[in-house]
Amino acid sequence: MKKCFGILLLCLFAFNACEKDDFCTTTPVTPNLVIRFYDKDDITAVKSVPRLSVIAQSKTDSLISTRTLDSIAIPLNGLASETVYLLKMNDAEGNLADNKVDTLTITYTPEEDYISRSCGFRYVFDDVTLTVTNSWIERLSNNSIPEINHQIQSHVQIFH
Repeated sequence: MKKCFGILLLCLFAFNACEKDDFCTTTPVTPNLVIRFYDKDDITAVKSVPRLSVIAQSKTDSLISTRTLDSIAIPLNGLASETVYLLKMNDAEGNLADNKVDTLTITYTPEEDYISRSCGFRYVFDDVTLTVTNSWIERLSNNSIPEINHQIQSHVQIFH
């Protein structure tokens, strides 16, 4: 009887020590800043940017290089309170004299958002402010965004 009780007690402790598997079933992503480009004369018309390049300040590699796009999603640095990008448009292929470069400065307050033990953290960006030098960019739809916590739709529209 003592042996059965001992084996039963051992089994009870063994099964009690097991931990439920904890897999991240969601895909929490630190959201990118989503920008959509529009025609400055017809604010409802989407307008692609010819040969767009996006380069982070003080970097040599491009995030996007000479592609014609009507929208982009660019990452923000969760370990800093400011991210600066150079947005370069070229009207004629291969002609450096036709390059038009604007500087997009994004300031924000990064905040860690706890998802779960298995998924970990992601960053959410609060009090986002955008400023741009005007070379080929005419204006922004808004200069401030209360919070960036998704990348489902565009956060800001650029008119050019």
